[in-house]
Amino acid sequence: MTDAGNARVQSGEPLWQAKPVGIVGMGLIGGSLGLDLMAQGAQVRALVHRPATAERARQRQLATVVSTDPGVLEGCGLVVLALPLDRLLDPAQELVAVLLPEAVVTDVGSVKAPVLERWHNRVPRFVASHPMAGTAEAGVEAGVAGLFAGRPWVATPTATTDPEALAEVRHLAEAVGSHWLTCDARSHDQAVALISHLPVLVGAALLQAAHGEAADAGGGLPALVRALASSGFADTTRVGGGNPELGSLMARTNRAALLTALATYRISLEELEAQLQAGHWEALQGALAEAHQLRPEFL
Repeated sequence: MTDAGNARVQSGEPLWQAKPVGIVGMGLIGGSLGLDLMAQGAQVRALVHRPATAERARQRQLATVVSTDPGVLEGCGLVVLALPLDRLLDPAQELVAVLLPEAVVTDVGSVKAPVLERWHNRVPRFVASHPMAGTAEAGVEAGVAGLFAGRPWVATPTATTDPEALAEVRHLAEAVGSHWLTCDARSHDQAVALISHLPVLVGAALLQAAHGEAADAGGGLPALVRALASSGFADTTRVGGGNPELGSLMARTNRAALLTALATYRISLEELEAQLQAGHWEALQGALAEAHQLRPEFL
C-alpha cells in the first residue's frame, strides 16, 4: 500500500478530507468543485493562470487559497486538473514538475482517450475521469454550488490504473453528490460524441437555420422568430449556443467518433424528411412515438 493509502487508512478519512485538494483551473468545473468541497470542510488550493482570475476567485471564495504559483499544490494529496482540453493535452512543464509521485491526479476533460495517452506515463497515480455536469457559462464567474448533484461522474481506468487512486477519485465524486461509473476510454468517447458533442453541433445548426431562413425572408420575420422562441427552442439550442472554444476543442479531440455520430444523425434526419415529403404521416407519427418512448431512458 502507498504512503498516501496508509495515511488515509490510519485517519479513517478519504484523501479529499485527510489532505488539501488541489484544483488546477477555476472555471465552471473547477470553481463549482471548490465551492462544494469547501462547503464540506475541505481545504482547497487552486492554481490559476492569470492574476486577475486569482483575484476574482478569491473574491468569490472558490477556494481556500488561490495562486498563480504552481507551488500552491505542494502537500495536496489529490489534484484535479480542471483545464481546457488544449491545455490538458499540452500541459505546462512547471505544472507537471510540481505533481508529487504519491499524489492522486485526475482530470475532468470531456474526451478521455487522448488525455490518457498524454498523462498515464506522466504521473504514477493518474485517473482519467469526467463529471457529466455543466451549464452554458464559462470562466471564473461560472462556478456554482451543487453542479454535480445527481449527475454521472465517469472514470476510464486502464489495466495499470492504481486501484487505490481510483477509489479516492470515487470518494471525491460521491462527496459532491455524483453517481459513479466506469468504462473504457474508447466507449466513453463514443458515448459522449452521441449525447454531448453531437448536440453541440446540432444546436448550433438549428440556431443558424432559424437565423438564416428568417434573415433571407426579411421583413418582420427575424424579429418575430426571436420574439416567439420559447423554452423548447431554448432547451434544444442551449449547448449549441454555449462556449465556442470548448465546442471546437471537443470536436477536434473527438473527431472520429463525432463524425460517426453526425453520419448517423444525418440518416435519421433524411428518413424524417422523406416521410414528410411523401406525406407518410403514419410513418412519421411512428418515428415520433418511438422518440417519445425513448426519451425517458436518457433522463
